[in-house]
Amino acid sequence: MFLNCGITEIDMTRNLDMTSLRSFVAVAETGGVTRAAGLLNLTQSAVSMQLKRLEEALGLALLDRAGRGIALTPSGEQLLGYAHRMLDINDEVYRRLTSQSYEGEVKLGAPHDLVYRVIPQILKQFHATHPRMRVILSSTMTRTLKEQFARGELDMILTTEAAPVEGAETLTTLPLLWVGAPDGQAWKERPLRFASEPLCIFRPYVFRALNAAGIPWEMGVESDATRAVEAGVEADLAVYTQLGGLTPPTMAPIAHGGTLPELPSFAVNFYRAETARGPAHDALADIIRTGYRTLNPGSTQRPSRSLAATG
Repeated sequence: MFLNCGITEIDMTRNLDMTSLRSFVAVAETGGVTRAAGLLNLTQSAVSMQLKRLEEALGLALLDRAGRGIALTPSGEQLLGYAHRMLDINDEVYRRLTSQSYEGEVKLGAPHDLVYRVIPQILKQFHATHPRMRVILSSTMTRTLKEQFARGELDMILTTEAAPVEGAETLTTLPLLWVGAPDGQAWKERPLRFASEPLCIFRPYVFRALNAAGIPWEMGVESDATRAVEAGVEADLAVYTQLGGLTPPTMAPIAHGGTLPELPSFAVNFYRAETARGPAHDALADIIRTGYRTLNPGSTQRPSRSLAATG
């Protein structure tokens, strides 16, 4: 069965010309072709031709030229409202899709544990002083970040490493702590159930410490997704490790009373590419330095002062 929806082939090919509409609106608002031509930076003949083309396309008289000036006909008055809306949408499309509103961008990388607490404050402060700079944040493991940085894919990276590294600036050194669910009991179980991502840089140090202390252990939660690992820890299915001062509120350092081995401290290192130069990059680097150098390793709460206040 053929259903006629009232749309014919000719209906679909009849389109109003935006340039002619713009000329029509200019004439209507200025009251004359001469003034409209000056406003649009066109010749009078070009504006007149566009008006004629618009009237022919609609089959209507839009302008009353009988008097000394130019007035709109009833059809012209009706079209004017539509024309304003169509031009507004047209201009918004070009603004939204082709706007080059950013002056530049910086690609920043940080491990998941370093993102919590400090990075949001860094981004907030940098945006306040450089609103037209785009920051693209990449969060993954230290090893992957260093590989991406070496390939030139990132401008600046933060890493957690066992020691200061040549070519990097060490911002602070933080102790690695045992953490678990608040009031959790998983740390008492033997074998000890441990949670970790496969590429976590802390893993070999944790395993060596457990083996040296003679504590039996097994993988309780393992996933490439840090949030999945954290969910298992929050459910008290396993224990986890975090740098001091960076424990999220859904976990807590374990007061194990020495029943778990002490873990080493790790350096928070900062790498910056030679190409990442300029006032905006300098400002972001300074905010990053302030954020991590003033971090309190013994705190599990959000900083009471903004980075701006400490900087």
